[in-house]
Amino acid sequence: MKISVIIVNYNVKYYLEQCLMSVERALEGIEGEVLVVDNHSSDGSVDYLKPRFPAVHFITSGHNQGFAKANNIAIKQCKGEYVLLLNPDTVVGEEAIRSSLAFMEGHEKAGGLGVMMLTDTGVRALESRRGLPTPRVAFYKMVGLCKHFPTHKDFAHYYMGDLSWDIPGQIEVISGAYCFLRHSALRQIGLLDEDFFMYGEDVDLSYRLLQAGYESWYLPVQILHYKGESTQKSSYRYVHVFYNAMLIFFQKHYGGASRLLTIPIKTAIYARALLSLVGTTHHAISKMLGFRSRKRHHSPHYIFVGGEEMTARCQQIAADNGLIATSRKVNKDSLRMIHNALLDEWEGRKETLYIVYDNALFAYRDILEVFEARPVTLIHMGFYHHSIDKIITSKEIIG
Repeated sequence: MKISVIIVNYNVKYYLEQCLMSVERALEGIEGEVLVVDNHSSDGSVDYLKPRFPAVHFITSGHNQGFAKANNIAIKQCKGEYVLLLNPDTVVGEEAIRSSLAFMEGHEKAGGLGVMMLTDTGVRALESRRGLPTPRVAFYKMVGLCKHFPTHKDFAHYYMGDLSWDIPGQIEVISGAYCFLRHSALRQIGLLDEDFFMYGEDVDLSYRLLQAGYESWYLPVQILHYKGESTQKSSYRYVHVFYNAMLIFFQKHYGGASRLLTIPIKTAIYARALLSLVGTTHHAISKMLGFRSRKRHHSPHYIFVGGEEMTARCQQIAADNGLIATSRKVNKDSLRMIHNALLDEWEGRKETLYIVYDNALFAYRDILEVFEARPVTLIHMGFYHHSIDKIITSKEIIG
């Protein structure tokens, strides 16, 4: 068995279905297996997906045991020479797994690699290449030097901002959203540390890879990562879990230095939580008193791009859901031309646009490439899947 793909799911069955469809394409011609660990979802994920993906091995849990432990359960059962830990809120380009395999086969010292993760607007996610959060690197990140000097070798080391996006390069932390590992290296360094419930386990694993003498690499191959669209990044829970994971990492690997960082990190937690509370309270009071924002909110516009059957069905879904939508009937060879024409047409407008592509007509790889080549803040990618009969965007599932 060449590769085992492991995905941990929690209440995102349609995003997971889309992810599995992309993985099916990416595994064509490769001897591989797919294992899904369901962390006690309440949305009927397993019952829904099992008959649709009979080749996938589903493992169910009686409770939500966290990301690290769920992955470890599958790792202990998998048979692949390589292991890919993959988030369910991703879309994998057709060449991503094949390119990852080829790179690892040609670099014996590589213990693992990550890839170019894109947001749904085509922007390259900074988390694609990260440095270890040493006390100094963490300090630069927390005080804002990383943000204000995004390409500085030292100040921006948290995101390794001095590296090229377009060629392979050695990194220090591989993102858990697409973490491609040599199974023999994993056996040597051990499994994911289950003290990390969510966030931080990828940093710890990457640190142990480097300590064992392995190299970690960034590969300029594209995937889409919705990046936890359901997670409120300003919420107290997110802030607490994220910074607490950093504390666990410091305490484990930097000993006495962690004591010096406990106070500023906890201060950051409470400060962020206070800002979140103030914002939430202000919104609730304004809503209760009937105040409305002076900012005009425009309904998003949808453009459906695909064959006649797809565009007709999507227009019907749009009508049923009260969406503002138009369509473009095209053939599979006109993707780049039609995409650039739509960007030109939309230039200067302030409304949000979702360009929804027919996944039966276009390769995921090609859709990701056209968005990455020309990202626009208000223009997002979406997919229509005939087998699901739903429109999937980062905002919602429609159908």
